[in-house]
Amino acid sequence: MATDAAVLGAGNGALNTRAPVGLLACGGRFPVVFAEKAREHGIPVVCVAAAGMADPALRSLCTEFVWLRRTSLGTIMRAFRRGGVRQWTMAGKFEKRILFRPWRLVHFVPDWRMVRFWFFRKRNANNDDSILLGIINEFRAEGMECVSALDLCPELLVSEGVLTRRCPTKSETQDIALGWHLAREMGRLDVGQSVMVRERAVLAVEAIEGTDLAILRAGELCRKGGFVVVKVAKPEQDRRFDVPTVGTQTIETMRKAGATALAIEAGRTIVIDQAATVALAEKYGITITSLVSPPA
Repeated sequence: MATDAAVLGAGNGALNTRAPVGLLACGGRFPVVFAEKAREHGIPVVCVAAAGMADPALRSLCTEFVWLRRTSLGTIMRAFRRGGVRQWTMAGKFEKRILFRPWRLVHFVPDWRMVRFWFFRKRNANNDDSILLGIINEFRAEGMECVSALDLCPELLVSEGVLTRRCPTKSETQDIALGWHLAREMGRLDVGQSVMVRERAVLAVEAIEGTDLAILRAGELCRKGGFVVVKVAKPEQDRRFDVPTVGTQTIETMRKAGATALAIEAGRTIVIDQAATVALAEKYGITITSLVSPPA
């Protein structure tokens, strides 16, 4: 079924729904949800999927599909070019910590373009924004513009309100208020998006390990449990990449670690499979609250 609109989203980067779109897919459900939505709208998807991270289900959902088994910018560009892609998007979680494993050049077998990009580009740091904006510029130089996957799936952004029957307790609300300000500052510094707090003490701050491992680390440091997880967007969040995302895996990790409350930012956080995520939280007695600003 073709969509009635020629473009979705806003601004110069709006998604053209009458042309093939490239998808650079990493881990998690988000790439699958995007591919399913694109198929509903009759949009051809040319997918390059990171081997060992992306869901194999993408193969049957996309018009063209290629496994990316090495860190090769050239492989991605050639696949997109063959598929007639002028716009592309990225979706899913990339396990950035693997970039710092020993003998990484041997493991990743980068092509010359990736070597040149990684070692010779001008940058102040190897944080997420620096790397991803640099990659976007590499594709732009080849006539391919990056757009936001949320142009096609805006309903994934969570609305304001308490999603579960149980509201946060007074103590949890105080921890959320503290964690919100800290998480926002960590986002401004492009360190991470999540902070774990118990009794107004910071247990863990997310960095390169990602949200799930940060939650587990907080659980190891707070054996009694009962802590909150606060996850917010960066102050100047680029919707094309690194949008805060939670789902059933987040809730499972929280239960394992002993967390009892999850606070996320309304309108700026993706909740994958929201009904299932909320149902799982209800089962474990975890409260989920979506806020536009920190509680007083």
